[in-house]
Amino acid sequence: MPHPTWRPHRVHPGASGSTSRRAPQPRPLPGSLWSCGRAGFEHPYAGRLGDCEAAAPAASSGEDMSSEEEAAAEAAGDTHLLGFSDEILLHILSHVPSTDLVLSVRRTCRKLAALCLDKSLVHTVLLQKDYQASEEKVKQLVKEIGREIQQLNMAGCYWLSGSTIEHVARCHSLVKVNLSGCHLTSLRLSKVLSALQHLRSLAIDVSPGFDASQLSSECKATLSRVQELKQTLFTPSYGVVPCCASLQKLLLYFEILDRTREGAVLSGQLMVGQSNVPHYQNLRVFYARLAPGYINQEVVRLYLAVLSDRTPENLHAFLISVPGSFAESGATKNLLDSMARNVALDALQLPKSWLNGSTLLQHMKFNNPFYFSFSRCTLSGGHLIQRLINGGKDLRSLASLNLSGCVHCLSADSLLRKAEDDIDSSILETLVESCCNLHHLNLSAAHHHSSDGLGRHLCQLLARLCHLRSLSLPVCSVADSAPRPDRAPAPPAMHAVPRGFGKKVRIGVQTCPNPFVGQSAPQPASVFWSLLKKLPFLEHLELIGSNFSSAMPRNEPAIRNSLPPCSRAQNVGDSEVAAIGQLTFLRHLTLAQLPGMLTGSGLVSIGLQCQHLQSLSLANLGMMGKVVYMPALADMLKHCKRLKDLRLEQPYFNANAQFFQALGQCSSLQRLCLVSRSGTLQPDAVLAFMARCLQVVMCHMFTGESLTTCKSLQQSLLRSFQAERPALNVVIFPLLHEGLTDVIRDVPMLHLDEITLFKSRVAEEPPNLWW
Repeated sequence: MPHPTWRPHRVHPGASGSTSRRAPQPRPLPGSLWSCGRAGFEHPYAGRLGDCEAAAPAASSGEDMSSEEEAAAEAAGDTHLLGFSDEILLHILSHVPSTDLVLSVRRTCRKLAALCLDKSLVHTVLLQKDYQASEEKVKQLVKEIGREIQQLNMAGCYWLSGSTIEHVARCHSLVKVNLSGCHLTSLRLSKVLSALQHLRSLAIDVSPGFDASQLSSECKATLSRVQELKQTLFTPSYGVVPCCASLQKLLLYFEILDRTREGAVLSGQLMVGQSNVPHYQNLRVFYARLAPGYINQEVVRLYLAVLSDRTPENLHAFLISVPGSFAESGATKNLLDSMARNVALDALQLPKSWLNGSTLLQHMKFNNPFYFSFSRCTLSGGHLIQRLINGGKDLRSLASLNLSGCVHCLSADSLLRKAEDDIDSSILETLVESCCNLHHLNLSAAHHHSSDGLGRHLCQLLARLCHLRSLSLPVCSVADSAPRPDRAPAPPAMHAVPRGFGKKVRIGVQTCPNPFVGQSAPQPASVFWSLLKKLPFLEHLELIGSNFSSAMPRNEPAIRNSLPPCSRAQNVGDSEVAAIGQLTFLRHLTLAQLPGMLTGSGLVSIGLQCQHLQSLSLANLGMMGKVVYMPALADMLKHCKRLKDLRLEQPYFNANAQFFQALGQCSSLQRLCLVSRSGTLQPDAVLAFMARCLQVVMCHMFTGESLTTCKSLQQSLLRSFQAERPALNVVIFPLLHEGLTDVIRDVPMLHLDEITLFKSRVAEEPPNLWW
């Protein structure tokens, strides 16, 4: 069956454009478990039609304007804002932050005062990433419209105090609230939840010191009615799961460190004595994502132990994301066997060790699946086709597929194949034909080399997936099968990876000739150019070297050395990067380990043409030991007016005044992360940049500077800008310092997970998993 169209979260006003402030009634969550009927997920693009409908011209509601407003609108004609219909005005206002909407825009005139309180705007309040939402603004917002709010997202509001978060208790009509990343003790959580009798969806953190015995009976009564729970664990605990007797959707994020700050080793045995009877009988969605560390695996086993006793008969999605190996136990085997017998799944992700060499997929039943992840598994393409697609089974419902790190997934047999061998194009062709409606595809972290067969290149086959919105590929996979005649091969010695601490030349932004001189434009003959031409609506693109690993891994010391790039990646350079400029709607771009980049001229093409670009991640471009693309990057940044996030990882990078002057032209920039082994920075340039870019709230720099220099700069930044930027988070620290792990643990999860740590994000989890 084709993927059904689910309705969006936003509730648009009717044709009448009424702005009356009726008391909201508790209602089922929009797009939730019981309304969409598919494991609690919405189709990833269901909301776009509704947005377009809201923007369409419609008859005015006829609400009376003041004589001054009418005169102004009549004098200005159709160009005056108040001349638009209520429907269009409401659509425009839906893009204004809630704090500005209620506390500022509403006070401009009577017409906007009424529109700003329309139920379509105040029923759902999003404070996530509203970095200007100060303590006073949030308190005033809750005071003025708290009774109207039914859905409240405060995820990642780490800068707000616990006493401010406590004001959520005044929002008595709340049905859904996300407090992940907020400061909440057990007592404060109890006070908030005790007042929210209509709550059905909850997201919280469980931090050290959490004590479920401090939860009041009123709080537990609220939890007993909660049907959706997202819980991020920073300490071994069941959290509030045992109190949630009506759970249908459970999301667990395990972020527990193996040791405390004092060096004590943690153990899952700390959970002994806590209630260990989670209520899974009504569960439809189970999702668990683990950070590295044995303690996270130990704790998740305790959650799974109860699930293995009796598999919920309505289970539709079962997903466990684990880095590294995760040994299968007797309890998990029983669980998987029971699932194979009793349930039909819509979404599946399992640890690689549970799938490798197993016949589990052959026995699993699926009901119009929309998400599969086989990340890091050793399944061959032959087994994948045989066990999952049954030689060509129709999987048109599949919206998202993650095959990152599946080195043999495009070959018929994994036993005799080497990682660098060519792929079997018939395997990929079968996948493309069977999963023709894919929106998200991840093939990174593997060597997918194409042969010389006409029309059989990976890029040519992927071009048939016209619905793709996000795509992650290894760099070597987009290289032409035969060497490009317009590019001379680079000497191998130029791309050697430095070992140890050998002295290297540091090259920063220099005055140099036009970077386009001598460079070729994007070639229509290139298979990568042709692929992007067929995917004009692509919004998220990743090109990541097969052997790339970030210098900053999770919960471990920085990596001093890295593997050399794939030899075929040498054939991917400036002209291929320039081809990305075709993607007019591109919002997120990652380029990592492109040794064939000579000048970076293609970056300028991206900056000029991809005007919707919001996040950019660049790592290890060009020759190691030199930064030859800086003039082009500086030119690119001048045009990135909508860029919000920039992550730059490059050894021996010189973050000097010229670099920060160019970066200062990114007027929308909010977050900056710089990772550079043996790199340098100029403190005065950083301070000038922060003074110029008023929206920057996150500045993370991990370089080769001394600890004294780093601490001095960090203190200067906080002292200068903390008062006017409540959400400011600054971390300046030597990359190779032994204390880096302790510093990282204090970074807000919002920034750590989204930008500071490098990872592939395409098809990382099911679309619209939570909010």
